[in-house]
Amino acid sequence: MDSTLATVYPGACDCHIHIYEDGYPLASSATFLPPPAPVSAYLRMQKALGLTRVVVVQPTGYGFDNSCTLSALEKFGANARGIAMLPPQHCDDEIARLHEAGIRGLRYMMLAGGLTSWSNLKADAARIAPLGWHIDLQLDGRSLPGYESELMDLPCKLVIDHTGKFIEPVRPDSDAFGSLCRLLDRGRCWVKLSAPYETSRLGAPDYDDVALLARALAARYPERCLWGSNWPHPGAQPRPDDALLLDWLVRCAGDESTVEKILVGNPEAVYGFSASLAWDRGISRYS
Repeated sequence: MDSTLATVYPGACDCHIHIYEDGYPLASSATFLPPPAPVSAYLRMQKALGLTRVVVVQPTGYGFDNSCTLSALEKFGANARGIAMLPPQHCDDEIARLHEAGIRGLRYMMLAGGLTSWSNLKADAARIAPLGWHIDLQLDGRSLPGYESELMDLPCKLVIDHTGKFIEPVRPDSDAFGSLCRLLDRGRCWVKLSAPYETSRLGAPDYDDVALLARALAARYPERCLWGSNWPHPGAQPRPDDALLLDWLVRCAGDESTVEKILVGNPEAVYGFSASLAWDRGISRYS
């Protein structure tokens, strides 16, 4: 399928990008030097793919300083939302300020470079739940069974990154993938079908080992899947083609109704975007 298929879906959303701008120093905990990735460069890519909405995820390289992400949200305007990182001692006033700026979730990055701790998860989830925020979780999906009970009990929404990010891709009948499915069955959990290049052992262009999982998730949970480009693909060599990644998502989704849910309807439910873009164009969603 044409990689610009998103142009037929008003409100199509890229649910996972990072912005790196000059003038924002990296945290001392940063594990790599990120590529230049200003808002202006992303807008060119967004236009080329026919996307409308975007979710800016706080990079680990900036630690708990969300200044660059907040600046990006202001530049992107009403069609953007953000995911922040906060230290354990954050106050409710800070959460309210971030909400006003467009933040809709807290990032829990549990791999190298992450600064969050499982010990703070329950308290953070309770504090953000009244605002409709979610926990944005990235971990080695093979460890999900050990955290499944804790994640099941969260009082807020949960979004899991990168098709579960099984560092060594698993089979759909594995215990770890079963744990992901049970979390999705919970009803307040979503998964991003994104960044297959980060875990695939079979590689581009099809990433068949990750695609096997993405297809299973899209078929079983069309209302629980999201997509993100992971632009600008920090650390990836060679850098993947964004249009081909969108095309990969379309092929994994399998049909246009599922693609529309993943690109438009599901992000509206998770991030609080208005549905007016679709209705104004006279589209009967999910018919």
